[in-house]
Amino acid sequence: MFETTPKTIVKPNISEEEIKALNKKYKTLSVTERIAELYKDFKQEDVMLTSSFAATSAFLLKLVSDVNKTQKVYFIDTGYHFEDTLKYKEALTKKYGLNVASIGALKEEHEFTTKDETWRKNPDFCCSINKVKPLDLIKNQYKVWVSGLIKWQSDHRATLDIFELRGDILKFYPLLDVTKEERDAYIEEHQLPFHPLVSKGYHSIGCKHCTVPGEDRSGRWNNNPKTECGLHL
Repeated sequence: MFETTPKTIVKPNISEEEIKALNKKYKTLSVTERIAELYKDFKQEDVMLTSSFAATSAFLLKLVSDVNKTQKVYFIDTGYHFEDTLKYKEALTKKYGLNVASIGALKEEHEFTTKDETWRKNPDFCCSINKVKPLDLIKNQYKVWVSGLIKWQSDHRATLDIFELRGDILKFYPLLDVTKEERDAYIEEHQLPFHPLVSKGYHSIGCKHCTVPGEDRSGRWNNNPKTECGLHL
């Protein structure tokens, strides 16, 4: 079910000045130009793309597939996704010809969180086991991590730059400064399919235990100050 690959540690080996230069250069580009430019500045084998296949994931996935259909897309299968999420993943994979690979927690560790119902008492620990750790096992094979974070989604995301060094990987957020209006206009123009739960009031969709209907990310980890799963911190 899950992809397993040998560990090959890759370091981005990039200075603060080089990151500043990248941010200056990419700030003036359109989203499509940013994605195209990424493959000029970095080798494809050094680029990691992740998607949660939630809410409006089709936005970034279509943009990337238009530029590079062979880019691998990692989906973290927590074992707790809504059935609608898995169907949406399959639909987008087929529609845009995506190269999707699923990764997930070790069987015994995932089973522990199920029996323990860890999401109830310690959602951070549950996310660590089922999201953060599985990605950490492959993350060190890449130099650049492409993610669809946007500034208006949360206070934390509002502080980000297009390129940021996070630990030993360079994060790239091509959509970072896209406004809600620009995103919605693109979705309407290209008739992008929404996640089925969006029509039921879900606007940020994660695991079924921790997601309720709500605007933006307010429905995630309901009644808990937690706003991020830990992948992007």
